[in-house]
Amino acid sequence: MNNAMIAYILGSVLRIEGVLLLGPCAAAVYYGERVGWYYLCVAAFCEICGWILAYRKPDNQVFYLKEGCVATALSWLALSFFGGLPMYISGQIPGFVDSIFEAASGFTTTGATILCDVESLARATLLWRSMTHWVGGMGILVFLLAIVPLSGGSNMNIMRAESPGPSVGKLVPKVRHTARILYLIYIGLTVVELILLLCGGMSFFESINHAMATAGTGGFGVRNDSLASYTPYLQWVVTIFMILFGVNFNAYYFILFRQFRKAFGMEEVRYYLLIVLAATGIVFLSVRPSYMTSADGIRHAAFQVSSIISTTGFSTVDFDLWPQTARTILVLLMFIGACAGSTAGGMKVSRIVIAAKTVKKELAAYLHPKSIKKIRFEGKPVEHEVVRSINVYIIAYAVVFAVSVFLVSLNNCNLETNVTAVAATINNVGPGLAMVGPTLNYGHFSLFTKCVLIFDMIAGRLELFPLLMLFHPGIWREVGRSSRLQKLREKDRNNG
Repeated sequence: MNNAMIAYILGSVLRIEGVLLLGPCAAAVYYGERVGWYYLCVAAFCEICGWILAYRKPDNQVFYLKEGCVATALSWLALSFFGGLPMYISGQIPGFVDSIFEAASGFTTTGATILCDVESLARATLLWRSMTHWVGGMGILVFLLAIVPLSGGSNMNIMRAESPGPSVGKLVPKVRHTARILYLIYIGLTVVELILLLCGGMSFFESINHAMATAGTGGFGVRNDSLASYTPYLQWVVTIFMILFGVNFNAYYFILFRQFRKAFGMEEVRYYLLIVLAATGIVFLSVRPSYMTSADGIRHAAFQVSSIISTTGFSTVDFDLWPQTARTILVLLMFIGACAGSTAGGMKVSRIVIAAKTVKKELAAYLHPKSIKKIRFEGKPVEHEVVRSINVYIIAYAVVFAVSVFLVSLNNCNLETNVTAVAATINNVGPGLAMVGPTLNYGHFSLFTKCVLIFDMIAGRLELFPLLMLFHPGIWREVGRSSRLQKLREKDRNNG
């Protein structure tokens, strides 16, 4: 285990977070808010801790997937801890666990909140909440790869540990260039949405917050009613971009380099858009009697379907009051999620499609035992290793989900609340139903339940295994063994 490199990456992440914390500091100066001093202090603290951990790049920079998982999990835990500190020490969020919950929800792009009145927050805090979405959407370690070169296959091991989806590939030969291309596309789409929101009359502060929250498919708003009080034009803009940010970013790369056949031929994207259209149609037919015009019905149906399947979590209505059919569709969409390689959460369309094709293949094997058929996806045969990893992921997902629902049930809420709270957090959606519906929040849960949901949010964002690796005894035995070997080498070097 390359402990030195893990510490170096963790230190680099903290230093990046320290720089990012200057954003709310600037907002506080502009709006004359005293909370900026707290953000500045935490930024300095992050820089000091980061410098201690990463003051010198290790000689051995190569590490494998196990180190990548440990570094990624520890980085996201540190991000959530330090990200919640300024909200806690400034008094914006009184409870320490609550502040960590809010920060974890932001970085994991979940959008679940413990706050009942976000409009009472300082603008610096509102901006920081949206910034956590934007940074967490693409992944701070992907950003790190874009600016810090690493040796060997270490880059790919980090990207595999942090990037959502059943498999991670390179768009270009070098992973560092892939990370840069992804961030350029990400920034470009964010800027386009920002401009369109400004054209609709939204203020610059609200536009930048909503653009970052939509880009990261997060869902933190600046108003208590989310987007309900905005104009239909602004709601449609956000709807379209929620769908766009749920698309696999490989499609945008192909479009950018005029490989249109590859872009529009992506099987996952086609299934994703088909699910959006079908779900919108069913929800619209279900809620149509509740609205004066069909235009209002289709707008709210399209918005909520896009919000839930992209795991953004914005709302224009209290969909918990919708008919049972519409609510059932939304809960199912929580589990499906959007495309792999997007900023969205959920199980991902590609996993669902491959799992369905696996079932179809097994059924065909019962009819024709001697037939040999390969599962094909995106025009290519799916390797057995990919199918195995998807099966293992689904099993792990089911176990974590079931255990989480049981632990949350100790809070003594109703079953609908418990199940949708876990579904909304592990899939990084945000709002659920009943006591965690779109007009309510997670503040009523006990501290223990909030800790369980924090785990679910981070585990869901990292696709379970990087965080679960921290609970494997073998990892810590290797960490201890590596530490002892490092001390022996230093002792020999000093004696020699």
